[in-house]
Amino acid sequence: MPPQQQPDFPPHRSAPAPARAAHPLLRLYAPVAMVIGLGSLAAICLTWYPFAMLVGLLPLPGTLRRRIGRGAIFAGTRLYTWILRTLCFVRLDLRALQTLRTERALVIVANHPSLLDAILFMSQLPNTVCVMKASLQQNILFGAATRLAHFVSNASPMQMIRQACDELRRDAHLVIFPEGTRTSQWPINPCSPASAIMAQRAPAPMQQVFIEMSTPYLGKGWPLFKPPVLPLVVTMRLGRRIDAPGEQVAADIARQFEQDMRTHFNSSAEASHG
Repeated sequence: MPPQQQPDFPPHRSAPAPARAAHPLLRLYAPVAMVIGLGSLAAICLTWYPFAMLVGLLPLPGTLRRRIGRGAIFAGTRLYTWILRTLCFVRLDLRALQTLRTERALVIVANHPSLLDAILFMSQLPNTVCVMKASLQQNILFGAATRLAHFVSNASPMQMIRQACDELRRDAHLVIFPEGTRTSQWPINPCSPASAIMAQRAPAPMQQVFIEMSTPYLGKGWPLFKPPVLPLVVTMRLGRRIDAPGEQVAADIARQFEQDMRTHFNSSAEASHG
């Protein structure tokens, strides 16, 4: 088999990394931060796993299951982001997401540079529903929790759209990464029109979010046990808003969002090197 093509990332994905990234002490601490970050995520997930399995077996109303499942995920990811900030030298600017917390029935469309992306959304929006790979719902770390929270599987396109629309009608924040996988062609892979179709059928407004990272830690092609470059800086910014797309062609909306992403990240790269 030919070797897997590595992502074509520029030196920095958006803003340049802080000067302290080259400090020798931070380079020495980076493997420790990696172990703390990965280990604490696994510990939080495995701690909740038996409780999620138990609650899933109880004859509870669907609304209560969702509330318990999403509440636990919100609490767990809040704890995890505190660990990242406090012990792992990760700087998170998530204020843009906090402005969306009081809104209801919103399709949030974002680029997908890292495995951390969904976690950051869940830590700020307590009624988050993610569209996720079917394989992850069978994963021991994430499966029981995401099934209890009624996250949307991409196993069947028609079922995915139907379930997503149902959750939007229940006022959820539906988070979808239209690239379908982590970014491998900087600044963004080709985007699926699925998010626009969901917004049309629900109907619900769409909100674009730009995820900026100082380096593509845990991105496509970044080995799981390769330490990060510290400090790792992650910033969320709001982009275009479309109020209930209506009769617009879903593919056209997807292309427009993709173009917005390219424009934003190319402009940021030019500014950081200017």
